[in-house]
Amino acid sequence: MDRVGPVVIALDFACLSVFVIEIALKFVAYGLRFFRDPWNVFDFLIVSIALMPAAHTLSVLRALRILRILRVISALPRLRRVVEGFIAALPGMGSVFLLMGLCFYIGAVMTTKLYGPDFPEWFGSLGRSAYSLFQIMTLESWSMGIVRPVMEQHPQAWLFFVPFILMTTFAVVNLLVGLIVNSMQDAHHEEDNANTDAYRDEVLTRLEKIERRLQDMDRRILAENPVTGSKDTKM
Repeated sequence: MDRVGPVVIALDFACLSVFVIEIALKFVAYGLRFFRDPWNVFDFLIVSIALMPAAHTLSVLRALRILRILRVISALPRLRRVVEGFIAALPGMGSVFLLMGLCFYIGAVMTTKLYGPDFPEWFGSLGRSAYSLFQIMTLESWSMGIVRPVMEQHPQAWLFFVPFILMTTFAVVNLLVGLIVNSMQDAHHEEDNANTDAYRDEVLTRLEKIERRLQDMDRRILAENPVTGSKDTKM
């Protein structure tokens, strides 16, 4: 570790230097427009945290220097598209989380009333019931750990737990996945449309330049050969 330590520190300093130079060049090139791009602001904040001095009072902020690895997100277009899709899906995810919260609240009330007296460690209160239901939703030891012991005293308990798993694990969670995938597709289409518009604008600009050059050539021909140019015009 003693031999690897200096190498790691040197690599860390080299990467940080590259990041600082990159941001400085972008700021010189774009000026205040640099802050109009959210990804530029993100990179600026990450690198600023990395440049924090080694003072004891700023040790917590300096510990956040590990966030520099998040710059990979802005460097890779595909990964950036995933993050943009996730952020775009947040408004729709709020409704899904509200639906999930209602399912958990109703389930917690029911399990507290039905199974709380016999299994207080799992369903003794609303908080414990909600946590147990969350464990069941994640399918982590839900059968042997919770449901089967409950069914030994309440054989009809499966009438609650099975529909709860179907509704939360398979329905609501898949809704979240669908929202994220749909947002990623929308972000991909927007990026494609932006690239298409940029290419179209570039083509139009080139056509305008070609047209101006042709007009300049016509004017030069008329200026150099006014007689020939007038005959060509009459013809």
